[in-house]
Amino acid sequence: MTGEIRIEEKEDIGALLVELVDCLDAMVAYWDHEQRCRFANKAYEKWFGRGRQELLGISLRELLGPLYEMNRPHIEAAYRGEKQVFERAIPRLDGNGVRHSLATYLPRLVDGRVAGIFVHVADVEPLKRLEIELKIALGEAERLATHDFLTGLPNRRLLDDRMAEALLRARRSGEPVFALCIDVDRFKSINDVHGHAIGDKLLIEIAARLVSCVRDYDTVARLGGDEFFVLISGPAAGEGIEPLAQRIVEVARRPFEVDRAVLRPSISVGVAQFPLHGATKEELMLASDRALYAAKEAGGDRLCVPQSSP
Repeated sequence: MTGEIRIEEKEDIGALLVELVDCLDAMVAYWDHEQRCRFANKAYEKWFGRGRQELLGISLRELLGPLYEMNRPHIEAAYRGEKQVFERAIPRLDGNGVRHSLATYLPRLVDGRVAGIFVHVADVEPLKRLEIELKIALGEAERLATHDFLTGLPNRRLLDDRMAEALLRARRSGEPVFALCIDVDRFKSINDVHGHAIGDKLLIEIAARLVSCVRDYDTVARLGGDEFFVLISGPAAGEGIEPLAQRIVEVARRPFEVDRAVLRPSISVGVAQFPLHGATKEELMLASDRALYAAKEAGGDRLCVPQSSP
């Protein structure tokens, strides 16, 4: 038939197989019982800079160099007859980082004994990059779920978790926990006069000032709008909260220059203590909120502590 491709009956199957594995973008090799190379495809030249003829007879230790000791447990297990599948990083020929790979060592059994091992090493760099990107995306999603988008502070959800943990520890240790509910005085008028963009910058500045007043393991959260919350717990909380709360008030009232406008902000702070003003998270937050309301009713720019338990 015209145009028909004729396949020779005696075509060399072995040559076809070599051609096939040479086309693979993965290293394929066979290492005998002395860990010497008896076959390697062309991919080894791309990965290690050594062609097939150069590799024949070379030892696995000589080829891998420093990688040999890292792979040794897998090599020894394969020569005991145990299939090995593992990830490894191979330095790039140009010295720029490493290439992530998935290696498979498959024992070749002859009469029940290991005569050598087949090696298959595939490039998983794209999958590794995707894995890293997914981890970053998941981390960012978690951060967005637990942190305020404007200030980067913990949000109410994360604050609830940390308060629950703090109260649990306090019930065991007897140490106090302090809740500070904070509101920026006359924030609506700042937005009305200067615009929301400057109002947002003021909230970011207030958040930074609050963080600067507390310890790394205390929590400063934004509840929404111009309302913040500070959770103080641990041994230092026993020294008393009013000096710290007063310092927060003083730091907050420092002038803030932004976009050619000079703002003179102030805050109101309501302070409540566990277990004096509340035995649960809800009671403690309610007590601090009531104290905040009292501070604002008194003109703001001050702190207020409840006079009695709920």
